[in-house]
Amino acid sequence: MAASVQSAPRKKRRAVLAPEMNVTPLVDVVLVLLIIFMVVTPQMEAGVTVKLPSISNPDQGNGSLEPITVTVAADGALYLEKERLAHDALMTQLDGLHRANAERRVVLKADTTLRYVKVRELFKDCQSVGFPGVSLQVLDLANSKS
Repeated sequence: MAASVQSAPRKKRRAVLAPEMNVTPLVDVVLVLLIIFMVVTPQMEAGVTVKLPSISNPDQGNGSLEPITVTVAADGALYLEKERLAHDALMTQLDGLHRANAERRVVLKADTTLRYVKVRELFKDCQSVGFPGVSLQVLDLANSKS
């Protein structure tokens, strides 16, 4: 009779597994970006932070050119963007900016605690430099309500 032939043991084949995506590094990167944006965003506001007066029916502005921001703080200090300047130095800087680009507009931010007489004087001074428009920045109550 024929001797029984034993066959060599067969290697077991593993089932091919679908690759798994490790999302931990992705989540880490997203959280870091979120923290960066949370820290940087408040710093992007032009000028100095002041408490603005509010309105309920604003005009729609023209945002084609970036405006020049002039801020009057509660203590009467004047700022061009975020740089504190004396009144004469501010007018000199504004005159230079107007000569560089006559189409730019000026946005005047003033604290609500200031007397309007001071705000109006600065408004008039900015107009006398020759800018095509000087705007007062205010809070929009219609869009700020939840």
